[in-house]
Amino acid sequence: MKVAKEEIPTKIDSPDAVAQHQPDFGDATDYGHMAAEHFTVAEGTDLSALLEGLDNDLCQSPHWGYVVDGALTVTYADGSEEADEGGDMFYWPPGHTVRADEDTDFVLFSPQHEHGEVLDHIKQKMEEHS
Repeated sequence: MKVAKEEIPTKIDSPDAVAQHQPDFGDATDYGHMAAEHFTVAEGTDLSALLEGLDNDLCQSPHWGYVVDGALTVTYADGSEEADEGGDMFYWPPGHTVRADEDTDFVLFSPQHEHGEVLDHIKQKMEEHS
């Protein structure tokens, strides 16, 4: 699920402030502590090979985030794809992989425990291939 900034419903609109609010943007129930993460990835970076060995060879952590600049393609377990570009807010449910279609800066908010395990796995894979 993604939403462009222009598509987020406006809840408050005054001369001094505008607040946009997108309800039902993913479920964080039972995930505990969240981590805030910033990523910078180069065009062509594809995480698929680094996720091999995880359940279904996919990231099993949900993420809520924002593409600051650039473009990403997210592929889900069912084979569907989503293009997320600069200015998009997104929710990626468990069961996905990501590739950078351009040099990209993005921010994630993820369950600390689940995504920490995925990042450890990726780091280990990178060390094995260096």
